Amino acid sequence: MNRAARTLLRWYDRHARALPWRAAPGARPDPYRVWLSEIMLQQTRVAAVIPYFAAFTARWPAVGDLAAAHVDDVLAAWAGLGYYTRARNLHACARAVVERFHGRFPATAAELRTLPGIGDYTGAAIAAIAFDQAESAVDGNVLRVMARRYGVGEPLPGARGELAELAAALVPDTRPGDYAQAVMDLGATICTPRNPQCGVCPWATECVARVAGNQAELPRRAAKAVRPVRYGVAFVLTRADGAVLLRRRPPTGLLGGMLEVPGTPWRAKPWDGTEALEHAPAKARWRTVAGTVRHVFTHFTLELTVMTAGTARPVNDGLWTEDPLAAGLPTVMRKVVEVGSGAV
Repeated sequence: MNRAARTLLRWYDRHARALPWRAAPGARPDPYRVWLSEIMLQQTRVAAVIPYFAAFTARWPAVGDLAAAHVDDVLAAWAGLGYYTRARNLHACARAVVERFHGRFPATAAELRTLPGIGDYTGAAIAAIAFDQAESAVDGNVLRVMARRYGVGEPLPGARGELAELAAALVPDTRPGDYAQAVMDLGATICTPRNPQCGVCPWATECVARVAGNQAELPRRAAKAVRPVRYGVAFVLTRADGAVLLRRRPPTGLLGGMLEVPGTPWRAKPWDGTEALEHAPAKARWRTVAGTVRHVFTHFTLELTVMTAGTARPVNDGLWTEDPLAAGLPTVMRKVVEVGSGAV
């Protein structure tokens, strides 16, 4: 084992984070729990994931249970966690594990990558953590740690290849799963994006950036493109009993298969009232609610005008829901319902 890995593992043995998906020291990790946590943690903070992980494992304690679930139930349980393609892939992956691998996750990164929703990082992380394979799992934390340790000044994403090679060279043959988690913990708790705690870092003496005093500047990143804004109008239609009309989005694309408040398409220019009403779910006395619902997606910012109305007439297209906030709405639609319902 190389000296850097040995030093980091000694630190990890004393300071490892206690996380609900991690196996106790000396216990064999459960591949299902490792996989589930890694999918949930993609672009999501640990604190946000923990309650969802607890709810999923209580409801579906094994991969076969999740595979047997209805995809709509999985999407509803995922609501609020964001990046909803992950939820659809989660269900598809569970079914693939049952159908193709008889309910047992494959042990190699190459086989894991053949499953829905598992890419290079996730496959390497599961193989390392669950099966102790000598794989290098490179996420944002690892990139940051390597950029500082080796003083790599080239901006991301251009430097990713070099940083991945540097990370792979440190992976030990002994305890590679613990090592993978140790680097993640180091980046999450010590070598943080802002104000890194170099005084307690196990790699401080060999960190090029710390010696140069520019650790807070690394890794450098190329200038981001301006995030465009899209506009839409959402129609909160209520009945006399307080039920709200919802509909289901198409199965593919952004928020695929999720429930939503009916509305216009999202486009690059604002809607005027007359043309927006052509997309209303029913003829009614619509009025515009003050303020705008704003939600940031990965590639654009969405601004929704909310219009509300009541109706006693039947509506053919949609689903009436007495408690829409309990229906598994994505976050942006929860915002719409809260704004629209408060104005009714």
